Amino acid sequence: MAVEYYDFGPHKIHHSSVFHTTNLCFAFVNLRPALPGHVLVCPKRQVKRVADLTDDENTDLWHIAKKLGRQLESYHKASSLTFCIQDGPQAGQSVAHVHIHILPRKNGDYENNDDIYEDINEKENELNRALEVDIKRRDRSIEEMAIEADEYKKFVF
Repeated sequence: MAVEYYDFGPHKIHHSSVFHTTNLCFAFVNLRPALPGHVLVCPKRQVKRVADLTDDENTDLWHIAKKLGRQLESYHKASSLTFCIQDGPQAGQSVAHVHIHILPRKNGDYENNDDIYEDINEKENELNRALEVDIKRRDRSIEEMAIEADEYKKFVF
């Protein structure tokens, strides 16, 4: 039987938002992307800190990120990529589950390139608040996220 939800810290990610899985990791589209193509990759096992990953999880996580990044960059006609990990609460990690943000980047998408990190922090905080409290929010719908995930499922890993 297929998995209906994937655990992401205390949150449940609907299978339609997940576009790639291995035995150890999964990749999914972002509820509140900072830029088009902003996705996340994380281990299936709930691991709070990078140092707690097994060697196999670490290898798989970065293997997926590398291959996925290349394909997202091409798909979104970007010229660069931002890979971001916030490892612990003081580093801005709002979901206590190791995850890599992958963002295709284009010239001029941010006036100051480093502003993207502030935006990622804000999106993470908004997401965490939105998932913890059932309030009206400006999230993408499951259907919108599923359409994007279906496009990424066409990528070759």
